[in-house]
Amino acid sequence: GWMKVFRTEAARDAAYKDAEKLSSTFGVNHQKLSSSELKVMEPSIRADLTGGLRWTDPWSIRDPHSLNKAYLAYFQSLGGRLVSGDAATLEHILEGPGWRVATPEGPLEAKEVVVALGPWADTVTKKLGYRFPLAVKRGYHMHYGMAEGAQLNNWVLDAEKGYFLAPMLRGIRLTTGAEFANRDAPKTPVQLTRAERVAREFFPLAERRDEEPWMGARPCTPDMMPIIGKAPRHEGLWFAFGHAHHGMTLGPVTGRALAEKMTGEKTVIDIKPFRPDRFLA
Repeated sequence: GWMKVFRTEAARDAAYKDAEKLSSTFGVNHQKLSSSELKVMEPSIRADLTGGLRWTDPWSIRDPHSLNKAYLAYFQSLGGRLVSGDAATLEHILEGPGWRVATPEGPLEAKEVVVALGPWADTVTKKLGYRFPLAVKRGYHMHYGMAEGAQLNNWVLDAEKGYFLAPMLRGIRLTTGAEFANRDAPKTPVQLTRAERVAREFFPLAERRDEEPWMGARPCTPDMMPIIGKAPRHEGLWFAFGHAHHGMTLGPVTGRALAEKMTGEKTVIDIKPFRPDRFLA
């Protein structure tokens, strides 16, 4: 499970109130933890806490790369083929099947194409005449060892300090809040340095395990909803990007709904709210 922990009673009580609303509205389950229950569940946390809120339904991923490799292996077992190419070379061909992209193995042509390039979607969409208001929130993480004998059993958000500790296969991952910057601007991991100072007082982190902080850019739209569906001005062109912080969670259902739409089946969810033309004049 994952949990928020609180340093003040006011923050704790406000979070409990919100959790009750979410549970009654969406049927997601949570557990309220007293400071003494927290100490039993997470004995290595050093901070003086007023309580915790643990969400008991979500699954957690200890290694996203391994998950993606498993997705690929499953796709290949169904007869799929992985080819790497340069998405920026995508072109609409009037004669032939419809679309072409350059790969080291030669040009790849297809009748239909899905643009699922996250924050880099505009490398293709702009060239094709689509102007989407796509910005990014950037974030950083670093993996750490733990002091001998320490343990972290849950994914823990230090709610009032704004950083997250997650037990991953590579170590304890410390993640920051959002940074507003241009997608391709140089890394500025100031938040990570500051969060690490606080996190080391909170939990016995040991050595840094990565040569430098990882940085990711999350593609965000003005209404914070993704762009999913058929391109309005081209046949055989489909969009699936703009999932903000939720790409790992929303990726599978997006893929399913889009595949159903492309093959004329009833979609598992209504994708009209995500239609691309809501942003196009």
